[in-house]
Amino acid sequence: MIAQTIQLALAPVFALVAIGNILNLLSTRLGRVVDRSRALQDRYANTVGIEHDIVVREIRLIDRRIKLIGRAVLFLVLAGLSIGLTVALLFIQGVTHVALQHFAAASFTLAITLLMGGLVLFLIETRAASAALQIPEEYLERDRSI
Repeated sequence: MIAQTIQLALAPVFALVAIGNILNLLSTRLGRVVDRSRALQDRYANTVGIEHDIVVREIRLIDRRIKLIGRAVLFLVLAGLSIGLTVALLFIQGVTHVALQHFAAASFTLAITLLMGGLVLFLIETRAASAALQIPEEYLERDRSI
């Protein structure tokens, strides 16, 4: 019976591994965004006019990205905890023979919903980052054939 329970718990564990990898990616992105925000905050006091406006716009974007990443991390951590609960419920059911499959299914459904929410937030954050990275037209030299 325990072997069957372990087999049943493998699918949620694979999802947990995926969530861990995504969290690693998000924490790396957060670190880079925080580093960029610190550099911009150092430049803030030393700029005026249009250059100051550019710094302020980027600081606002960085602030938004930090919030999006933070929410995505929250959703993914909650998804991971929900998957852990799912696995625990499956093992408790396997050992005690108490019918917990409905709770396990609800817990797993919650985990997948949170995972999808975290991925949507990650998508929004990457889109915001991409939108900010517009290369000035003069650097592209579109009039040249290379």
